[in-house]
Amino acid sequence: MGFEIIDISKDLLTSELYPGDPRPEVSIFSAIANGDGCNMARISATLHCGTHADAPLHFINGGSSIGAAELERYIGECTVIDVPPGRITGQYADEHFPRGAERLLLRSGGTAYFDKTGAEEAAYLGFKLIGTDSMSIGGSEDQTSPHRALLGDGVAVLENLNLNNVKPDRYFLIAPPVKIAGVDAAPVRAVLISGYMFWSN
Repeated sequence: MGFEIIDISKDLLTSELYPGDPRPEVSIFSAIANGDGCNMARISATLHCGTHADAPLHFINGGSSIGAAELERYIGECTVIDVPPGRITGQYADEHFPRGAERLLLRSGGTAYFDKTGAEEAAYLGFKLIGTDSMSIGGSEDQTSPHRALLGDGVAVLENLNLNNVKPDRYFLIAPPVKIAGVDAAPVRAVLISGYMFWSN
C-alpha cells in the first residue's frame, strides 16, 4: 500500500499575522550576485509566525521551553476532525472528541478556539497533542486559560496549521519544533502521512 506526504504548514513570512504581532522581515547579507561566495539571509520575526509549536513557557512563568520539548508528542498517529466555527466548550469536547486518539488536529477554516472548559476537557481526555488551523487555540477574549489548561497538563500545542486540503481521517504526524533553548515557541514544518508507512494495525 502506498502513502502520501501532505504538507500542513503555513509559510512563516506570508501567513496571516496574529493582531499586534510585528511583520517578519528578511534581509540579505551575502549574495552571489554581489560577488559574495554564497547567498545568506537572516530573519527577524516572532516565534509565533506561520505554523509553530507553543511551549509551556509561553503562558506559564517558569514553564519549560520549546528546546526541552518531548519530540515523541509531535511524531505519531493522529486524527483530524472537523469542528464548527467559534467556541469549543467542555461539553462539545466531551461529546465530539474521539476517545483513544493520542494526537488531535482540529479543522475549522481557522475559526474555532477553546474556552477554558473546552481546553480543560481536552486535557482530561489525555491527548498528547492538540493542533489547530486557527492562529491560536484561545479566543480573543481569553488566551491565557486555554493555553494554561493544555500546556500546564503537558499537552503539546500546534497552531496555524494548513488543513484546507486534508480530509477528516487518521494520519501519521511529523511536526517537531525547531530546537531553540530557553524560548516560548518555535517554527514547525508539519506534515501528515496518509496510507501505511510507519504503523500497522
